[in-house]
Amino acid sequence: MTVPSARPPLDGITVVDFSELLPGPFFTQSLAEMGARVIKIERPPFGDNARRLGMGAFEAVNRGKQSLLVDLKDEAQRRKVRDLLATADVLVESYRPGVMARLGLDAASLRETCPRLVYVSLSGYGQTGPWADLPGHDINYLAAAGVLAVSGAPGGGPAQSFGLPVADLCGAMYALSSTLAAILQREGTGLGQHLDVSLADCALHWMNPRLGAYREAGASSLEAQRETTLVKAAYGAFRCRDGRYLSVAALEDHFWKRLCAALDLAPFGDEAHGSHKARKLAAEAINRRIAEVLEGMDADDAFELLRRHDVPVAPVVEPTQLAALPQFALRGKFEQGAVMPTVRYPVPMSGVVAGGLGAAPALGSNLV
Repeated sequence: MTVPSARPPLDGITVVDFSELLPGPFFTQSLAEMGARVIKIERPPFGDNARRLGMGAFEAVNRGKQSLLVDLKDEAQRRKVRDLLATADVLVESYRPGVMARLGLDAASLRETCPRLVYVSLSGYGQTGPWADLPGHDINYLAAAGVLAVSGAPGGGPAQSFGLPVADLCGAMYALSSTLAAILQREGTGLGQHLDVSLADCALHWMNPRLGAYREAGASSLEAQRETTLVKAAYGAFRCRDGRYLSVAALEDHFWKRLCAALDLAPFGDEAHGSHKARKLAAEAINRRIAEVLEGMDADDAFELLRRHDVPVAPVVEPTQLAALPQFALRGKFEQGAVMPTVRYPVPMSGVVAGGLGAAPALGSNLV
């Protein structure tokens, strides 16, 4: 168990955050949980658009931050923001390319007065390229990066089948890791830098394992690529007798053997299906057989059986049940919220005190 020390990892780091909605605030929420002071710059009269689109999501990613209500079109207020930036370590913005330049708050304009500033721009397609000014949301970035084309149900069309905004959160994590690396690099150079974080680029980087698999399989057509990605034997969510679902992932040969020892998967439990390549050819039939067997068992019984046989298995847990799941409850992963609990920063670290951030700020609750 990690013992909190006197200083959080990012104690003394000040972040001025102009970002809205999800990717930027999720990124800076992690900085705040590691001890940084995050000052949220919000536009009058309503502030971050997430406050109106969904306060629940806003509160989940803005806990423990400060809120300054600033009219960036007003020169006097912009001067106060520049004064604030002179003592800051990190600036985060998620406007379309060119907006911060028009305000005189772009990386080039601040370089002379704030040479140590790590300037982070989060945008859909980056600061350059023919799509730099194109508006978008998560599904658009996934579509552009090739993720959507190989997503959905086998044999069906492209679909955003994952219940999380993958590109938004993926980009937030690249922003986090790159910013921490830039802060560390600054210790040697004395200089900050401009980080151009494109959500589409980040999702594209996550495509590398898929591209490698397609190369190996010789899957040059989209149909072949979708089959390679989506059709897997003994891999999926299966409905049990009580209406609950179990996820099973017996991909490797040794896990397949254990699955066959636990369940009657005839006629597929013979040596002819002992290799992953052979099971791939019969994937749909194998999965139908697994579904037939599990439909005759309650989820808890099936889970315990497969667990005893050391098969990769987990119940499909609904969001309202997460905090009560012993695996997460015993690890202290939740802070209790008004409606749904909030998940704490997932990696225990020295100096990071669980539950120490408090609520999201009221709009403009701090002074410039």
